[in-house]
Amino acid sequence: MAAKLALVAIIFVACPIIIYFQFRHADMEKTDLLLRGVREQGRLVARSLEPLFTRFDANTAAALRPPLERLSEGSLNIKVFFRPASLPGPSGAFFYVASAPSSPPEYLAKERQELLDTGILNLLAGSCAGDHPLAVRYTNPAGKEEILSSLTPVNTTAGCWAVLTSHTSPEFVGSSLGRSYWQTPEIQLALAVYLLMAALVLIIFIGIGQNLRRFARLAHTIRTEPYHGASFADQNRMPELSAVAAEFDRLVGTLRESAGELRDAAEENAHAFKTPIAVIAQSLEPLRRAVPEIDTKGRRALQLIERSIDRLDSLVGAARHMDELLASLIDVPKERINLSDLLKRMIEGYRERMVEQGLSLRVDLASGLVVRAGEEILEVVFENLIENAASFSPKDGTISVTLVRSGHEARVLVEDEGPGVDPRNLERIFDRYFSHRPGAAADGNGNSHFGIGLWIVRRNVTALGGSVRAANRSSRGLVLSVVLPLVH
Repeated sequence: MAAKLALVAIIFVACPIIIYFQFRHADMEKTDLLLRGVREQGRLVARSLEPLFTRFDANTAAALRPPLERLSEGSLNIKVFFRPASLPGPSGAFFYVASAPSSPPEYLAKERQELLDTGILNLLAGSCAGDHPLAVRYTNPAGKEEILSSLTPVNTTAGCWAVLTSHTSPEFVGSSLGRSYWQTPEIQLALAVYLLMAALVLIIFIGIGQNLRRFARLAHTIRTEPYHGASFADQNRMPELSAVAAEFDRLVGTLRESAGELRDAAEENAHAFKTPIAVIAQSLEPLRRAVPEIDTKGRRALQLIERSIDRLDSLVGAARHMDELLASLIDVPKERINLSDLLKRMIEGYRERMVEQGLSLRVDLASGLVVRAGEEILEVVFENLIENAASFSPKDGTISVTLVRSGHEARVLVEDEGPGVDPRNLERIFDRYFSHRPGAAADGNGNSHFGIGLWIVRRNVTALGGSVRAANRSSRGLVLSVVLPLVH
């Protein structure tokens, strides 16, 4: 989600930049054409007034008013300045002669001062050397914005005339003339809409991300803490995810129901098998009395039946136990288990058996390490690890069990002094039904090995949110490492 959000942010930044420069280039071409047009317009205005300029006398200002009014129809404003040949000098030597549309003298005086202040009239000093295309925004004394578009000189024997044209139409005022392209109203409006759209998309992404994090926290709580009835629907804040939250709740409910049904089925199956087994066992007693001692074949057959009944009874019990464990993995118990005490009790129960097998136990357990799990699931894990180590250890060998704290995790190491494992099979030993015991299919006690012990270990540990791995010791033997999260 974070990567997609970053990608969306990059796209939102890159797209407007690319589009902006493309549009700005097109706008520059448009404004260039517009400037050339208004420059030509200013030149034509000056040329049309040139006959009046050449006949300069005291009445010229009055004679300029009618043609200026005619030429300034529409949004075109015309301002005429004159510098007598006898007064060469800076822009201050220019006189404001006439303007169209016509304005009162006090307005013209104020406008002349403002043009001086803005620096436009500074161009007049050199205007008689050639015309100046302009693109300057100017707010006139009436408070309206104009675009000063051209400054055209007309040289006569009497002096230098300068015709300044400006426009007030929306076509000019709303364009990018005299300002950056991004300052135009349409670009600012487009930017506002784009930013609003980007904000909405980011809000949606952030909302989804926050909702998914709430889902993740609840899923972690369901997996690691006792269930208190919290639901995904209660954690949802986005209507679009309501169906997903409802499906998650249904999934959790179905898993819990499945776990209960597995436990019930295990109990029912065990009861269904044990009843005929008990009947067969009870029926053997009259058969045992009926078969004489001298009938060796009959006695041998009875012994085989008794042994098979005992094994069948053990298998039914083991199958029930496995089914109940499977149910526990679907709905993992969330009890606070003192792992240090649990291992201590289990190892004490193994000491006598280890002595009988000629093995010794070396134990180093950190105290007070608490995990959240089911006691029976943990017992199955460490029973399999210890028995696996014992089955591979040579006579007079030592099995080491170590419990240490590693950050926020508990680490259990079970080490033996057996032959170790081919490095190519270190991961395969956790596969179901994988068993590699060179030279024998059973241990010294005649017990068969089916290759499911370490598979059960990994399955149980993974269900508890932990991990298990195997490695050969530097000297001789194998070390199996189980990591479980500690309760905070």
